[in-house]
Amino acid sequence: MAKLTIRGDEKVLENPEEISKYLSQYGIWYRRFEGSDNLSEDAESEEILAAYDAPIQKLKEEGGYVTADVINVKPDIEGLDAMLAKFSKEHWHDEDEVRFIVKGRGVFHVHPEGGDIFAIEVEKGDMINVPRGTHHWFDLCEEKTIRAIRLFQDPAGWTPRYTDSGADTLHQPLCMGPNYFPAGGIQ
Repeated sequence: MAKLTIRGDEKVLENPEEISKYLSQYGIWYRRFEGSDNLSEDAESEEILAAYDAPIQKLKEEGGYVTADVINVKPDIEGLDAMLAKFSKEHWHDEDEVRFIVKGRGVFHVHPEGGDIFAIEVEKGDMINVPRGTHHWFDLCEEKTIRAIRLFQDPAGWTPRYTDSGADTLHQPLCMGPNYFPAGGIQ
């Protein structure tokens, strides 16, 4: 289940309905989906897409998404640090970023215009849509493992547009613990 940490309020939400309500004020939706637990740990991308075909088709209809794929990040991937560096710098996209987590954990940090940064840790069964133009970045949790279905509005995929704000340098890069926000806070 997801965990949402709201820095300004020093508050943590773990109830899916409360998380959805909080995120909706920023145009972000969060959903929880249980199912297809019968997939093997080494399931191929095609098997994963087939297992979740019904919710994928529904999401495509709702959001105008035209393609879906599976990203599979594991600690032993060659060049992992370089790959993660692309995600862990504050950026935005010209299209929505939709993720449906089927294995592992990660954390989206969101920096709303004029608001405090908040973070949502996602794991298996969590779906999130970070709308186009939303400033955010993403980090893996300690296991450095995540497998997610991604949906795209443009078959070419999305391109990160980096903000160079430096906000991403003032956070704990892995999932949340008791000292998630640095001393002195994030301005």
